[in-house]
Amino acid sequence: MMRTPVAPFSYLSTLWVQVTGTWCNLQCLHCINASGPKNPWLKRLDAETVKRAIREAAGFGVKEIYFTGGEPFLHDDILELLAFALRVAPTTVLTNGTGIHATVANALASLARQTPYSLEIRVSVDDIDPERNDRIRGKGAWAKAVKAIQLLHARGLLPILTATEILQESAPEEGGLYQRFRDFLLSLGIDKPRVKIMPIFHIGRMAGEEGPLLTEEMLQGFDFSLLQCSETRVVADGGIYSCPILVGLKDARLSEERLEDSFTPCRLYHSACATCYQTGMTCKNS
Repeated sequence: MMRTPVAPFSYLSTLWVQVTGTWCNLQCLHCINASGPKNPWLKRLDAETVKRAIREAAGFGVKEIYFTGGEPFLHDDILELLAFALRVAPTTVLTNGTGIHATVANALASLARQTPYSLEIRVSVDDIDPERNDRIRGKGAWAKAVKAIQLLHARGLLPILTATEILQESAPEEGGLYQRFRDFLLSLGIDKPRVKIMPIFHIGRMAGEEGPLLTEEMLQGFDFSLLQCSETRVVADGGIYSCPILVGLKDARLSEERLEDSFTPCRLYHSACATCYQTGMTCKNS
């Protein structure tokens, strides 16, 4: 039998916080952890658990902190937790944008002005066409997400539109998906458009179409620093995990509570690991 390869741990560059577990107000067709509004299978984190993880990460020189879910803006303490993280490192929050109205946008802009570190907001949109987008993300999601982008831009923040390739045509127009979204943002008056494209992962609601698995032979001579799990850890319900894509899965859990206990090699056992290897994908902003 082929042995499952492992990625060595080098140092803690990035801490992810799955702050609302799998609780979300939307139920997107491609969601990697099957988040939704009913019966979340991963629970939200309480504020003290999040702060404890950030304090521990700060002691190890963490360079970036990311908040995800579920939908982070459903958490009652999200603004307080973002402020806490921004005392330690540049911080990003991934959101569907539906909860960012003028009051929230004002609060985020205020946080950004008060910290020496950068605050990044990633807003998920899957197509420039409202109807196509909402077939994936739910009725009304497009309008709210686009409004959030405009509100953030108007306050001096530079939101990152994040899209998946779920609606990418087999023969896309010249320039591809990235250029399509970039031109769309420019048409909205966003003078510094920022776009991140994510591949589809066969996990969560897309499970059942499993792709290839990695082998030790495939990784001979490979630079493991190209895989985010070599320097990333995720705090979530149930413990500390190796990857924001595999969070909540038993085989991706590295420790039950202490961040330091998770600084061990992690198994590259899932087809999602092969997707990262093949595409060079990272969940981070860059």
